[in-house]
Amino acid sequence: MASSTYTVKGMTCDHCAGSVTAEVGKIDGVTDVAVDVRAGKVTVTSTAPVSDEAVTEAVEEAGYQVVLA
Repeated sequence: MASSTYTVKGMTCDHCAGSVTAEVGKIDGVTDVAVDVRAGKVTVTSTAPVSDEAVTEAVEEAGYQVVLA
């Protein structure tokens, strides 16, 4: 199992969390998506490492922005 946490800009409510969870959950190998709206964090758990690009694209498809350090 692999897990990565991302900072996501623009999420403000449960609907935001649901949108991000739905899009990121479509990535092959993703087994869990945990969204903390207050902290602006999304933790992705998968069977194998998932590329930052794939997560970024999914988050952007949901209407939000990943902030990479």
